[in-house]
Amino acid sequence: MAIQTRDYRYERKFLVDQLDVQHVRGLVELHPAMFYEPYPPRYVNNLYLDTELLDNYQENVSGVGERHKARIRWYGDLFGRIERPVLEFKVRSGLVGAKISYPFAPFVLDEHFTHRYYLDTLRIANMPDHVKQHLRGLQVVLCNRYYRWYYATRDGHFRVTVDTGMAFYQVRKVANHFRHQYVDYRNVVVELKYGKSLDVEAERVSRVFPFSVTKNSKYVTGIEQVYL
Repeated sequence: MAIQTRDYRYERKFLVDQLDVQHVRGLVELHPAMFYEPYPPRYVNNLYLDTELLDNYQENVSGVGERHKARIRWYGDLFGRIERPVLEFKVRSGLVGAKISYPFAPFVLDEHFTHRYYLDTLRIANMPDHVKQHLRGLQVVLCNRYYRWYYATRDGHFRVTVDTGMAFYQVRKVANHFRHQYVDYRNVVVELKYGKSLDVEAERVSRVFPFSVTKNSKYVTGIEQVYL
C-alpha cells in the first residue's frame, strides 16, 4: 500500500543565480508571511528511474501535460547502506502535481551498484505487484544530491524549500564509480508549494520575492549535464 498520497498542489519554482543561499534564506525569513523552519535542513538524495530511451525526460522537455516521474529518495549520507529509502511517483497534471510514495527495500549505493542489483532489491521490496511490474521496465539513470532548508507558514498553507549545492551523477547498468558528475555551485532553487485553492493568495506571496518564476527540473538539468 502507498504510505503517503498527497492532494494535487501547485509548485512555483525560482532558479536564483544572482544571490547566494544566505541572502535567499534571509529573504524568506523576512517575508511578510512569516515563514518559520518546521525542522532542520538536511541532505536530500535521489535515484531517478527512466526507460532506456529516457521517455520521462523526453516528456518533460516536450511539456507533456500528463506525465509522471519515478525516484528513490533518502536523506543523509549519499553512499553506503541506505536503510529507509522511499519510492516516490511525482504525478503531473497540467500545472498541478501530486506525490505517491511506497517504502523501498534497503540497499547499498557504491561501486557495486548495477541494474541487476536494482532488480534484486526491487524483488524484495514491500510494495504492490503492479508497482513492481512497472518498475521492472525502468532503470536507474541519474543520482542527485542537494542541501535543503524547509520553511512553512504557521497555518500550514504555504511551504518553501531552498536548495543549494546540487550534484548530479551518471548511473549506468554496470561499472558505476560515480566519477562522471556535475556540481552546480552557483544556482539556488526555491520552491513555493501550496494547495489548489490558494493560487490567488500565492501570487501575493511570490510577488514579494525579487526573483522570477521559472521552469526548472533537477532531473532534466542532471540528464543534460552528465549525458548530453
